[in-house]
Amino acid sequence: MVAENHQPLRLVGETDSSKRRQILDGARKVFMDLGFDGASMGEIARAAGVSKGTLYVYFADKSRLFEAIVEEEKLEQGKLAFNFDPERDVTTTLMEFGDAYIQVLCRPGGGSAIRTVMAIAERMPDVGKRFYDNVIAVTIGRLADYLEARAALGDVAIDDFHLASAQFMQMCQATLFQPFIFQAAPTPSAERIEEVVASATRMFLAAYGTK
Repeated sequence: MVAENHQPLRLVGETDSSKRRQILDGARKVFMDLGFDGASMGEIARAAGVSKGTLYVYFADKSRLFEAIVEEEKLEQGKLAFNFDPERDVTTTLMEFGDAYIQVLCRPGGGSAIRTVMAIAERMPDVGKRFYDNVIAVTIGRLADYLEARAALGDVAIDDFHLASAQFMQMCQATLFQPFIFQAAPTPSAERIEEVVASATRMFLAAYGTK
């Protein structure tokens, strides 16, 4: 299990950063291809095109390396700019958010990162918790805040905003995310995503809408 005193990512210079990027890219491929258990520092070094000595200069072990990759995934998803302007109408906001959310969730390559985090979360719960708290829970919270603002305007009637937010996100995933994450289906088309999100929006407003 990873120690609770998580070490922050260190600041690096331009050359150092380039080498670190090279290592992370190689490690990401190995983790996605072989999983955490199947990956070795030797295999990661070969994939990254560096010596094992160089690899250990940057990362003490593969747990630290894996944590850095999860941290990057968290930061990348944190850049997403969902438009939760409280002045925007509910239908437009839910449709646009649902579409963007599923496109990110089911993007090519994105499933591998989620599968790997899920696979290691039991053994490294701190890593799994940080990913959930900083990616999934943050998105739920932002949508919940938007719904609360619209409830104050009388557009929706909701008792538990976080529950309603999570419900909408789950409805948007229906028939899309699980087949994708288990590799039973490819990345869904934009047309299929729009169809599912539109259905989720209608169901959500049938339950919580006031108009």
